[in-house]
Amino acid sequence: MTRTVPDNHGHFGPYGGMFVPETLMSALHELDAEYRRARKDKEFRRDLDYCLREYAGRPTPLYFAERLTKELGGVKIYLKREDLLHTGAHKINNCLGQILLAKRMGKKRIIAETGAGQHGVATAAVAAMFGFECVIYMGETDMERQALNVDRMKLLGARVVAVTAGQKTLKEAINEAMRDWVTNVRTTHYILGSVLGSHPYPMMVRDFQRGDRPGNTQTDSAEGRAVAEPAGGVRRRREQLHRIILRLF
Repeated sequence: MTRTVPDNHGHFGPYGGMFVPETLMSALHELDAEYRRARKDKEFRRDLDYCLREYAGRPTPLYFAERLTKELGGVKIYLKREDLLHTGAHKINNCLGQILLAKRMGKKRIIAETGAGQHGVATAAVAAMFGFECVIYMGETDMERQALNVDRMKLLGARVVAVTAGQKTLKEAINEAMRDWVTNVRTTHYILGSVLGSHPYPMMVRDFQRGDRPGNTQTDSAEGRAVAEPAGGVRRRREQLHRIILRLF
């Protein structure tokens, strides 16, 4: 038996759906419809594959961690080198997918939230690549802790807005980005960086973060028969879990 998640209303079982200000409902429906069309569009797939390969640097290599394997014993441990991607993390995968969607929808102003700064850097990079205006919301506390990434975003042409409300971290940055989107919804696309929020974002971020789809083949060729799942933050773990569930069924 197979099961497809999310359903047509964006639900993952009892979770998910759309719970946002009415102002954003039309934008989310437009984004959902555009993404569903894009998934079936061979030209979109070619464009995304080209950007992932030529701009981001996919496929990333597998590295056999020999000393770590000896230290822990048992199975052989391979590291999927997502840190070698342009901007230094896996965030670029999702950002490239979403910027291509924004281009299809004719929206040339990009906003995003960021905590540690990696998603902000990736968003600024893809916005610069396409010549789009870019505004990044970041908590003031995070800006102090991640000053280097703030400088990188600015070098890439983004305007970094310090958020001073609440604890001055990621949650407040998301709130400010949402307020911006409500105000500028007709011209702006919000590149949300995590598998959270309203449908279709959890589905889109999950799909775009798959990275190298033939990732297991890399391990197959190295070990004959093996399964490798790259570890990482919440975005990567959500995509890992989705693939594991699909294999179980």
